[in-house]
Amino acid sequence: LKYSSQVSSRVQKNAHCGAGTGEDMPKMVNVKSEFDALIKGSKPVIVDFTATWCGPCQRIAPKYAEFAEATPSMEFIKVDVDEAEEIAAACGIEAMPTFKVFKDGKEVDSMTGASDANLLAMINKNK
Repeated sequence: LKYSSQVSSRVQKNAHCGAGTGEDMPKMVNVKSEFDALIKGSKPVIVDFTATWCGPCQRIAPKYAEFAEATPSMEFIKVDVDEAEEIAAACGIEAMPTFKVFKDGKEVDSMTGASDANLLAMINKNK
């Protein structure tokens, strides 16, 4: 019973993330015009360029979501390179996962690979 109430309170706490609504956190963006508008926003934007078939991408996804929830000063989005080839091509994506940070529409930082520590360092440097 105690476990059940802990889970229930955790689900309610995370309800703002789309928990239980079928929405992913962070948001998946596959339309170039939406991507372009988001990276020009007032918050720094970190983008996870990912693919469903990419093992390292799937392994780091829970950490990326955890970092997103812990860093409200940044906007976290994901781009599936197979669903959004136009975005991936425009951003020069050659390997996954690739993470890029944009401020005022301009790329300011980038890393490739599924290192939790390197990703966290890049987030902290750019938030």
